[in-house]
Amino acid sequence: MPQVSATDRSDAPHAAADLRDRTVVLIGGGSGIGLRVAHRVVAAGGRVVLGGRTASRLAAAAEELGDAARWQTVDTGDAAPLAAFFDGIDRVDHLFTTAASYQVGPMRELSPADAASPFESKFWGQYHAVRLAAPKLADDGSVVLMSGAASARPAGLAPAYVACNAAIEGLGRGLAVELAPVRVNVISPGTVDGHLWSNRSDTVREAAFDQYRRESLLGRPATEDEIAHSVVYLFTNTFTTGSTLYPDGGYTLR
Repeated sequence: MPQVSATDRSDAPHAAADLRDRTVVLIGGGSGIGLRVAHRVVAAGGRVVLGGRTASRLAAAAEELGDAARWQTVDTGDAAPLAAFFDGIDRVDHLFTTAASYQVGPMRELSPADAASPFESKFWGQYHAVRLAAPKLADDGSVVLMSGAASARPAGLAPAYVACNAAIEGLGRGLAVELAPVRVNVISPGTVDGHLWSNRSDTVREAAFDQYRRESLLGRPATEDEIAHSVVYLFTNTFTTGSTLYPDGGYTLR
């Protein structure tokens, strides 16, 4: 079989790390990992459409990002506003959704509604975002779904949350088949020292971080920018689809 040189591959469409003139939709892009992805996309020459529930946060994020960013409020759990959000977008080159709100805990303690909340928000929220984006996705574009390393290694007593993350990884494989040649992958990070944990008490946060230091090979939580780097890799690697990437510092290997 003939060898293909790097030179022969150089004319591949939107080769690695090339996001120039691409439109990236980031629901949950006003803060945290989504905002760090937005910064990377804009730095690479792309445009971002930010979605989320808090107008003031989205406006502040767009001001940080400059003319390459626009925003609109949206709730992935509300069908009509989610459809209206995508109605205002002509083309989607890449999609990433981090927005979700849910409860976690032991099966014996959670109410049925709280136990279902990861599926209602995190799973179905992403499912419907992809469904509405699908007619507008570029053939050489991609979707990155957000799961979590708990899918492979539960950190505590939260079986419904574990199952939700595993379901999202299965969803990514199924969508990769249905939407091809659009690429669909899943990012499944471990504990991240960032926006999400900053809203929790010092005691709870430090206990979780200490546990993660003990239980991961690299001995620390991730930064939001490290996870954003992984998301952009999945946007731009043109031969990766149906995969789950675990940027977890070796948590799932311990």
